[in-house]
Amino acid sequence: MPERVFRESTAEPRTRAVPLAHLSLELGHLYMEDFQLGPKRLGEHFAEVRIWADAVRARAARRVKRPRISTCFLIDDYFTRFSTPDEVIPTVLEEAGRAGLTIDYLARESGCAVADGVALAESVAHRLVESPPPGSYGFRPPASRTGWLTNGSRSPASPPRTDRGRTDWEPPVETAARNHSIFMDVELWSDDKNGQRVWSCSFLAAVWQLARLGLLRHLGEPVLVPREQDVAALPPDWDRLPPLIKVSATKAAFSAYRTCTLVPHHFLPVENAVRLVLDQVDVDTAALAQVAKRSADEGMPVPPEVAQRATYVFYEEPGDPIEDGKH
Repeated sequence: MPERVFRESTAEPRTRAVPLAHLSLELGHLYMEDFQLGPKRLGEHFAEVRIWADAVRARAARRVKRPRISTCFLIDDYFTRFSTPDEVIPTVLEEAGRAGLTIDYLARESGCAVADGVALAESVAHRLVESPPPGSYGFRPPASRTGWLTNGSRSPASPPRTDRGRTDWEPPVETAARNHSIFMDVELWSDDKNGQRVWSCSFLAAVWQLARLGLLRHLGEPVLVPREQDVAALPPDWDRLPPLIKVSATKAAFSAYRTCTLVPHHFLPVENAVRLVLDQVDVDTAALAQVAKRSADEGMPVPPEVAQRATYVFYEEPGDPIEDGKH
């Protein structure tokens, strides 16, 4: 008779599922220089975004009869602290409303580094699994030491010598190149003058994508979970604002099977780097399985590659505001 094995129910960690919409639609990022240009520039931004947001919604409606779409907006309080939540957020929501847009969820970029006491960026960094290029011998230190992540092999720092004593230059090579290489080397973090780690915009944006895709967990528990926030009672300090807040009455969840990000075209290099990071993160397998099953059950299965679940619209930025009477 086989021996029975009894285990405490808490001995095996469980991965808790999160609510999921069909699509998480990001309506933009806000940095200090954008805010300094005033409400008019914000209004121009949202007027441009509205055009593409309508197109994205129309496309989603072709795939599913009643798509659950939530919108989000990201404010930088990580690289630069500017103004206060009780001044910035009402202005953002008002200008979005003028353009016919509703923002459902609003996040602080610093929440992609640390949220509710959990070091999210560091946790994701520990899950990086680099793809070594063919023929490599471990000469290059790992990303965990250098803070750089690549999709192939660099040109050698010291070109190899030929039989005739000459040195021949060797080009960088993309690991999964199709006919020709598109080589990328992405900085994930640096250290400031006090030795404190500063995460790069690209890496924080990768964490942000994982959160929007419902794939972030800490000890099996969801992280960066939205909290209800009364816009009339916003705090005067960013540190007193939760990392992710819900600012509308939407029933659509923050996280979704897929994401679409609407940003100006100068974000293109950043988002290319984001996809490189996503391709090399060992995502929680249980979370992946949950999303895969639920999306398949709804008749819209997600791609197995996480990076392929993120789509983008890069648009031309509005021109400088034209003052009355001046052209």
